[in-house]
Amino acid sequence: MSTPQSPELPESWARSRLSVVVPTYNEVENLPKAVARLMALGLPALRVVVVDDNSPDGTGEAADKLAAEYGAERVTVVHRTAKDGLGRAYVAGMTRALDDGAEYVAQMDADLSHPPEYVPQLLGTLLSTRAGVVIGSRYVAGGSLGDDWGLRRRLLSGWANAYVKAILAMPIRDMTAGFKLWTGDALRAIDLPTITSTGYSFQVEMHYRAYARGQKMVEIPIHFEDRRLGASKMNLNEQLESALRPFRLRRAERRSRPS
Repeated sequence: MSTPQSPELPESWARSRLSVVVPTYNEVENLPKAVARLMALGLPALRVVVVDDNSPDGTGEAADKLAAEYGAERVTVVHRTAKDGLGRAYVAGMTRALDDGAEYVAQMDADLSHPPEYVPQLLGTLLSTRAGVVIGSRYVAGGSLGDDWGLRRRLLSGWANAYVKAILAMPIRDMTAGFKLWTGDALRAIDLPTITSTGYSFQVEMHYRAYARGQKMVEIPIHFEDRRLGASKMNLNEQLESALRPFRLRRAERRSRPS
């Protein structure tokens, strides 16, 4: 599938203080490509916040070089001392973005499975609909998966979404989506420091908290690209956490209800 065309945004929208949080672990080959494509979008106030978990392949050093190349006002690097989970990395990056004055915060994988060219469309949709979060969705009309996704992987992904939706009863088609754009106010309402998910279930917890707090949530179709370089980081422990997290979220919500 061809690279999506970035839409023309009104100048005031294009100049929004937008930070894109990109967690990394062993993405030394992909990160420079991802940052270059983000910078090519022509959004003058866009900042990339790289959160590196002490990657042994030198991704952290590569991120520092990108900060030197593009300037600290365009690329910020958060160095963490250990691999502590995707959720913790996103919380660290989002917190840094908000502390630095971001009006809007996007989250995006470093492996280019989330094409950066969708970012202007996410921003335009967020501002035009006045949503709290816009989700880049594989499972709404027009969304699609990479050509290399086999039948087993497609069935597993579809089952995971159906499983989470059945437990949490949320009107979202892509419950495990990781390509999103938030308003700063929506992230503050979610109360990032109290997020408990460490792995990929972070995506579900963020959706659930936004929904429970009455945030308007909009999905737009994206094409989810196949990873070209490097390896997936999801392990058995994270799969187990992802399976249990919806039950824990539902139980916690019931306990918080007034008797």
